Amino acid sequence: MLTCYDYLTAQIFDEAGIEVLLIGDSAGNNVLGHESTLSITVDQLIPLVAAVAAGSRRALVLADLPFGSYQASPSQAVETATRFMKEGGAHAVKMEASAYYAEHVRAVVKAGIPVMAHIGFTPQSEHALGGFRVQGRGDSAAKIKDDAAALVEAGAFSLLLEMTTSSVAAEIEAEFDVPTVGIGAGGATTGQVLVWQDAFGLRKGKKPRFVKEYADLHTVLFEGARAYRSEVLSGVYPAAEHTFES
Repeated sequence: MLTCYDYLTAQIFDEAGIEVLLIGDSAGNNVLGHESTLSITVDQLIPLVAAVAAGSRRALVLADLPFGSYQASPSQAVETATRFMKEGGAHAVKMEASAYYAEHVRAVVKAGIPVMAHIGFTPQSEHALGGFRVQGRGDSAAKIKDDAAALVEAGAFSLLLEMTTSSVAAEIEAEFDVPTVGIGAGGATTGQVLVWQDAFGLRKGKKPRFVKEYADLHTVLFEGARAYRSEVLSGVYPAAEHTFES
């Protein structure tokens, strides 16, 4: 599973065999340049979902429900999830949730919309959690397992575990009969997810411990842009083969 936010990238990842393409609220950071995920809206995300759906032929297209679009009530959750399915062409939605939101998940599932429940560290709750902190240590381990149980009982088809201790993730993977997806949760989960700009080196600077860089696209694009500028200034480009004659 990888994040994805546009048509061409969706085509590449789909052809490469990536099973799930997540249009995450992380688009707030990686597409729109926001400081956090909290400010992105449903109306901003839906066109990105539609672009990924258009570029995908076999992958599951998974749309993130952004902050404020489902917390108010189960009916709000159903309304928002329905928009992502009808207007964006998503196959399923992801909700950052705890046991408190089990009824919201249940309502969306009853409406015929598959839900992946996101537990552990939930970025939309970063202020309530005291910042970017690993979850599952000490007393919080029991809460994460309780959240998992409530959300699976509510009908979630999968659990995403973010920044949880590997031991808690392994226990959840073993206990529940749904696939788990980890990000910073160790190797015991059924699958893994990364933000694609992190995984392929488009963004430089400090990265979370769990990120592995599989390519260096930042350098490729930088060098290409610099070469293009140089050739335009020197007159090398466009050459005869790039020119139409009368």
